[in-house]
Amino acid sequence: METEISRTTRVGKIKYTNAWPVFHYFHPEQLQYSVEMVTEVPALLNRRMLEGGLEVSAMSSFAYAQGSDHFMLLPDLSVSADGPVKSILLFSREPLEKAVNGTIALTNTSATSVNLLKILVEKYLQGKPEYFTCEPDLTEMMQHADAGLLIGDHAIKASWENEGYYVTDLGQLWKNWTGFSMTFAVWAVRREAAASAPEAISEIVQAFQSSKERSRSNLTPLINQAVREIGGSEHYWHGYFSNLCYDFGMRQQQGLELYFNYAHELGLLEHEIKLQIWSDNTLTRVKE
Repeated sequence: METEISRTTRVGKIKYTNAWPVFHYFHPEQLQYSVEMVTEVPALLNRRMLEGGLEVSAMSSFAYAQGSDHFMLLPDLSVSADGPVKSILLFSREPLEKAVNGTIALTNTSATSVNLLKILVEKYLQGKPEYFTCEPDLTEMMQHADAGLLIGDHAIKASWENEGYYVTDLGQLWKNWTGFSMTFAVWAVRREAAASAPEAISEIVQAFQSSKERSRSNLTPLINQAVREIGGSEHYWHGYFSNLCYDFGMRQQQGLELYFNYAHELGLLEHEIKLQIWSDNTLTRVKE
């Protein structure tokens, strides 16, 4: 029988730059417990977590909600924005008020932003658009739609190359409407992993939180990597990383709960969601 020390925990890593601070100084080889990293776009990580192919992962907030019976949230870790997020963008030919009644192309790379758009369009702006899902290529999207939703690095690059489209930041639109911040990604653990390997999960959580704090104390390595790998200026990336929030305190939790409530009202989620956060208290109880 495998001992906990030899069991490997599979950890999902989001490819997008918005999650870099939590992962930049996360080094599995330095951990006592065995960790295997799996790097993918959010949609694939979400699927693997839902299917049990990963034990711990960064996840789209909406995907967490879909499988919340199987997950617990890791404490004080998220990708949130209290206003503009700069990488969840709707590009449209006409002003937003007109675009929300046209055809909108949706990226196929994440469910959180797609459903945030539906909430904003249908509840806030009272729009009645037609949607279709496709690859995140703005040129292709706009050949068939009046507006296109992009997220992550696709959205950032498209904003740099904007060819006269109106650009709506969904984080800012959400803040304008609700007054709350929006949490786009969370870190979660499958419940069976939390129960069977609590010491390993505790070590992983501490390593993530340490990476977050170290990154936040000096953004220069992240900025240099982003310029080198994606492009743009140091000024842009400093503003981008400084703008995002990687904590998951009461304000972020309240904003996310409101998002889930609206998603439930629109029938996007089958049931109401109660946030459940993993704690070292779990580990204490196991040891008693």
